[in-house]
Amino acid sequence: MEANAIKLHGNPSILTASSTPHRHRSSSILSLHYRNKRCSPFPLTVTRCSTTKSNQTGQDSSLSTSSKKGLVLDLGNDSWDSEEIGSPVVKRFLSDNEERWYMWYHGRNSSDSVGLAVSNNGIHWERGKGRVESTDDVGLVMGPCEDWWAFDKAHVRPGEVVIMSSSKVRADSSVYWMYYTGYTTETVEFLQSQGLNFELGNPERFENGSVLRSLPGLAISQDGRHWARIEGEHHTGALFDVGSEKDWDFLYIASPHVVFHENGDLRMYYHSFDAETGEFCVGMARSREGIKWVKFGKILGGRESEKEGLVHFDEMGGRYPCVTRNKRDGSYVMAYEGVDRNGKTSIGLAVSEDGIKNWRRVDDVGAVLGVGEGGAWDDGGVGCPYLIEMDGENDHQWRLYYRGVGNGGRTGIGLAVSEGNEITKFTKQTGICL
Repeated sequence: MEANAIKLHGNPSILTASSTPHRHRSSSILSLHYRNKRCSPFPLTVTRCSTTKSNQTGQDSSLSTSSKKGLVLDLGNDSWDSEEIGSPVVKRFLSDNEERWYMWYHGRNSSDSVGLAVSNNGIHWERGKGRVESTDDVGLVMGPCEDWWAFDKAHVRPGEVVIMSSSKVRADSSVYWMYYTGYTTETVEFLQSQGLNFELGNPERFENGSVLRSLPGLAISQDGRHWARIEGEHHTGALFDVGSEKDWDFLYIASPHVVFHENGDLRMYYHSFDAETGEFCVGMARSREGIKWVKFGKILGGRESEKEGLVHFDEMGGRYPCVTRNKRDGSYVMAYEGVDRNGKTSIGLAVSEDGIKNWRRVDDVGAVLGVGEGGAWDDGGVGCPYLIEMDGENDHQWRLYYRGVGNGGRTGIGLAVSEGNEITKFTKQTGICL
C-alpha cells in the first residue's frame, strides 16, 4: 500500500508519549481532526500477508567471523534492500510479557525506500523481501512519492520515529510520527564547487559530482507499517525549505532527528553542508506541535587542530545527528558522523546541558567508534549513528547502531555497546550476551 498524502491546516498539540507499540488485529481507520472539522480519513487496510519473511541477517558468506564483528543486518537477498541499506532508526518496547524491537531503515534496489525489521533482542532481526501488506508484516513500508511536484519523488530515508498522541489525530492509541529525508531530482553542485579534494561514500545522493537536493518530511502511522504523508507548508510538501543563498543550509537539508522535550517544545536536529566555511554542520529547529518549524541555526561544525600534526576525526564537520536525553542526569547526548580532511568517517559524541547550546565533544581528538580493521565489513567508514540508552539498573549500557561501509562499497548495519555507563568508548560485538 502506497503512503497517502494529507494536508494539515491546524496546530496539533502534543499530549503524551507512549512506550509500547499498539498491535492491530483488524482493519482500522485513522482520522485527522483539526479546527473542529473532520477531514476525510484514510484507511490502513489489512490483508493477508504475502510477503516472504526471513530471520536471516543476510550476511555476506565470504567474510570471516572476525570480519563480521558488529554486523547485525546485511544486504537483503533478491529483495527491496539488496543494493544498499543504512539510516537505522531503532526503538525498544517493553511490556509485562515481551520485549520488542523495531528498526526502520533505508534500503535500495532501484531507489531509496523505508523498511521495517523486528526483533526480540535488538540483535537478530526478522526482515521481509517485499512490500508490507498486513499489520504484523515486515519489509518495505514507504517508497518515494508518485506526485511529480513532491520533494520526495526520487528517494526517502528515515530520520527519526517519535510516538506521540495528539488532540488533532483521532486514533485508538498513540501514533507513530516519522520524520524523514526526501530527495527530489533537482541537483546542486557539491564537491567540485566546494573545493573538497576527496570523494564521499554517498552520504546524500550524488549524481556526477552533484548532490540531489533534499528536504525534511513527515508521515504518520498507527502501526509503524502503513504511512500517510503529512504535507508541510512548503509548496513541495516538505516541512520547510533550505536557507537563502548565504545561509549555512542552502544546499540541502538532511537527516531530521526530532526530540520531544516537553509539551509544546520539540527540537529537530538536522545537517547540511556550509558552503561558506566548507564543512558539514548540524543545525536545529524548534516547533510547538511538530509540523511548523522555526530554524534556530548551527550548533555543531568542524574544527581545526591547534597542534601541528594533530588531526581531528571531525575536522570537516559532523552530520547525521542522533540526539537523546540521558535518563541519569537529564543532559542531552548527540551521536554524529564525523568527517576528517580525507573524507574518512567515524562516530563521535557531544553533550549539552539543555540540548540547545554549548555542545561539548566527549573526546577532544578521537572518535568513540572507528572503522574496522582491514578486510572487515565496515573498514571503509562508519556513520549514521542511532543511540539507545538501556534501562538496566546494575548493567547500565548504551547501544549504538550504525551504518558501515566496506568491501567495495557494500553497506550494512552494525551494533556497538558501551562499557557500562561510559559513553566515551564503544565495542563492536557479535552475539552480545543479554
